[in-house]
Amino acid sequence: MIKTLTKHGNSAALVIERPILDLLGATADTAFEVVTDGKALILTPVKDATRHTRFRQSM
Repeated sequence: MIKTLTKHGNSAALVIERPILDLLGATADTAFEVVTDGKALILTPVKDATRHTRFRQSM
């Protein structure tokens, strides 16, 4: 699938369609971890248990 970025204020946004969100078990409120190697982006939905673990580890 090829996507283009959409202007969003001074930034750019990537719109993710509902079928992809459903496949990932994500909603518009889901946090995503964003990782890059300088050539590609990897978006991973952050589940509540993972978020909770990271929060505890950061304290």
